[in-house]
Amino acid sequence: QVQLVESGGGLVQAGGSLRLSCTASGRTFSSYNMGWFRQAPGKEREFVGVISWNGGRTYYTDSVKRRFTISRDNAKNTVYLQMNSLKPEDTGVYYCAAAAGKLPPRRGYEFHYWGQGTQVTVSS
Repeated sequence: QVQLVESGGGLVQAGGSLRLSCTASGRTFSSYNMGWFRQAPGKEREFVGVISWNGGRTYYTDSVKRRFTISRDNAKNTVYLQMNSLKPEDTGVYYCAAAAGKLPPRRGYEFHYWGQGTQVTVSS
């Protein structure tokens, strides 16, 4: 069992930055691929990005490439989402999720554990 807790959300102006953190309980964090998803009001949850269990691979949805960066610190059981050049369309609840397996997945149903989410609001 893995429990995930996100933090770092808030209100920021367009063009600003935020760093989200997701801290996991348990001793097996380093074996999980970690993903970030978001859900805007009235929209379906969407994939943002994922980092492999060893940090060697990252994948991002096109709309956040070159603006968002995922990293992890396995010693701290924490994964980060650095968000730069934020846009109003980045507004939503951001969730981290954990998935077992060798290859980092990108579909929500492939992730086994989810956090409660943290709100990110970008004002124009």
